[in-house]
Amino acid sequence: MQNLRTAVINYYEVLGVRNDATPEEIKKEFRSLARKYHPDMNPGDKTSEEKFKQINEAYDILSDDKKRQTYDFDFFGGRSRFVRGQNNKSNSGFPFSPPNMGGFWDNISSNNTTRVKSNSPRTRITTADYSSGTTRTPVPPRSQPKDIEAKLTLPLEKAYQGGRERIKLEDERSLEVDMPSGMYNGQKIRLKGQGIRGGDLYLKILIQSHPFFTLQGSEISCEIPLTPSEAIVGGAIEVPTIDGLVKMNVPAGVKSGQRLKLANKGYPNIRGERGDQLVIIKIVIPNEVSDEEKKLYAQIREIEQFKPRQNLINSYQGK
Repeated sequence: MQNLRTAVINYYEVLGVRNDATPEEIKKEFRSLARKYHPDMNPGDKTSEEKFKQINEAYDILSDDKKRQTYDFDFFGGRSRFVRGQNNKSNSGFPFSPPNMGGFWDNISSNNTTRVKSNSPRTRITTADYSSGTTRTPVPPRSQPKDIEAKLTLPLEKAYQGGRERIKLEDERSLEVDMPSGMYNGQKIRLKGQGIRGGDLYLKILIQSHPFFTLQGSEISCEIPLTPSEAIVGGAIEVPTIDGLVKMNVPAGVKSGQRLKLANKGYPNIRGERGDQLVIIKIVIPNEVSDEEKKLYAQIREIEQFKPRQNLINSYQGK
């Protein structure tokens, strides 16, 4: 019999942290690794893409106290249920996590809920959902339909793009769904007849935190580093968006912390209208410069008129 423990992913090793790491340490390592291996930064690199999936999978578990406790108990104390396999991958290449499909059986709100007719394994969803899911099904009253709810977690890119995906449920059922673009946090969709004994399955969308973009409503923000010369001279630079790289004109004399706007490059709202993307400037000093660069900087220092400490010196000298 195969020893399942040998097939278990050690999420602490994936993120390069100790198993007693604090949430802050886990988040710090996740952001560092996610930036390094993000597909946008490594186009066409399958190794980086696989590493990025593992990093997101590990962070989804270790950043959630309940999931982490369960994982620690399973991994260190017995058989783990987090075993790598085909059911943990999406067809799109984007990572996603097995969601908690615990029983929220009654009093399901009809607000922000899309009703979908589903009498067959293939289901067309008009405001749909994504991810590998699991359901826990208590014993229902005899022959009486029961509705169930599942929380499904997906990456920002997948929520934005949508597309066809197959959802694997814990009871071994598999549903193929066509997901729309522009899914949003907290959105619920209804799969008619896919609950217990003919009841309905409600899917609640949760969007993962992103290593580069911050999503607030329909507004997306990101931090972009600039060299000192880029900040002083200005000019066109490339900026990542959820649609891909776009060119943005940086005004001369831009400062760290200054916010520039890319209109209509944010996230769609519930009416389908695009928000804006805010680009936060961060001026970065290089760790190393060439001898030629040093000479040029020295020449600039000799001729520049800007004296940022002059007022401080005058005040100190009583002038």
